[in-house]
Amino acid sequence: MTFDALAVDFETTGHVPGFPNEPWQIGLVPLIGGVVEADGMFDSLLNIGERPFNKHAPGRHAQLRAQLAVAPTLHWLWPDLFRRLCGLPLVAHNIGTERSILSANAPLHVFGPWIDTLPLARRAWPGLESYALEHLVTCLGLDVAVSGLCPGRGPHDALYDAAACAVLLLHLLEQPGWRDIPAEELSEMSGGF
Repeated sequence: MTFDALAVDFETTGHVPGFPNEPWQIGLVPLIGGVVEADGMFDSLLNIGERPFNKHAPGRHAQLRAQLAVAPTLHWLWPDLFRRLCGLPLVAHNIGTERSILSANAPLHVFGPWIDTLPLARRAWPGLESYALEHLVTCLGLDVAVSGLCPGRGPHDALYDAAACAVLLLHLLEQPGWRDIPAEELSEMSGGF
């Protein structure tokens, strides 16, 4: 990988009538010099008050309500997050949620370029049964590497999903024909600009 990047994942409340879709957990995983920088990984639960969750929202939010009540808000974390997010290509699997949350919280700032591993995986490995992140990680044999970065975590945990996305991108860029593609071209190929 010829560029540095940051894998980003938010777990959200889902849409509930009368409430916006809000993040309740964030995970960030830096890719520096073509490797995951484990010491730079960051995650946090996010306080969203007493609002309800969509009953179909994935993740462990129901078990974490007490921790969410005392977690920092996204606004409180923003100065540190902004520093981490600026100046790097951002990587996510199906970037819509991550991009919309960042746009809502910093409407005057343009983040990215964005690299979306979902359409890139569809191009690299056509014909798979599913392109869900957890399926790709298992199907491509990346689960041990991801679990090694996030012991005790699993899919629909923001740090696990950000690590899975980072490992998936690195694996993709090891494939023939993908090695030296610059970030801007990957962004264009994935529709992430």
